[in-house]
Amino acid sequence: MYSFAEQIIRQAFFLSVWGIERFHDMAPYHRKVAALGQLPAGTVGKELADCLLARQLTLIPGFESHDLKHVVLNYELEPLGEIRLQAFMLGNGNWTLPSLIIFLFGLLLLPCHWRTFRQDFRSGRHCVSLATLEISHCQGEPLTEFRVRLSSRYTEITPTMKPTSLHRRISYLGSYSLMLVGVAAMLFCLPFLWSANAADLIGAGFPFVAGAILVVGGLISLSLHTTPQTDRTQA
Repeated sequence: MYSFAEQIIRQAFFLSVWGIERFHDMAPYHRKVAALGQLPAGTVGKELADCLLARQLTLIPGFESHDLKHVVLNYELEPLGEIRLQAFMLGNGNWTLPSLIIFLFGLLLLPCHWRTFRQDFRSGRHCVSLATLEISHCQGEPLTEFRVRLSSRYTEITPTMKPTSLHRRISYLGSYSLMLVGVAAMLFCLPFLWSANAADLIGAGFPFVAGAILVVGGLISLSLHTTPQTDRTQA
């Protein structure tokens, strides 16, 4: 059972994923997950596929390494796991504005986990940079051995960057649009939250929460965009 704060993060995540998927043909990504599922048990690719399929999820179009990091770093695909991953990545050097804002939002919503976030940040500082990590780099490696490799600062991961696609630019626009609508809704409802009238509080409370979900969803989507992604699925 998720707490109210975790429900906000969870719904925001699903909203951002839904928005990204609207601009992509999902069939190639479903096929890639199926192909990863055919790899030997215990490999990174097999564990990634099993993790996604167990939750009835698939790879996020164009941003597969985000899901990969959840698996290799052993962070659950859940609200708390998402904030913990952001804490790790900040410690790992991924100082992007969306990642920072999402992490700060998690600090506000989940104060009981501050100590855990601090430990995750420190873990990121002692891990090799994951900025260019792709599924193709490690899908056939045993997951346990690959996690050991990540603990060494001398591990090198070769980048193979590709130019930004039209789909990605459209996703950027959608992310900012979500945030704009969310902020507008929150600002509109904010004065009513201080009202002594219960009807005003209830009437403004739900749109305010919905606006917060839109803002966090946009931030999560931007976080996915700003993580260097190069392992594109081929149709």
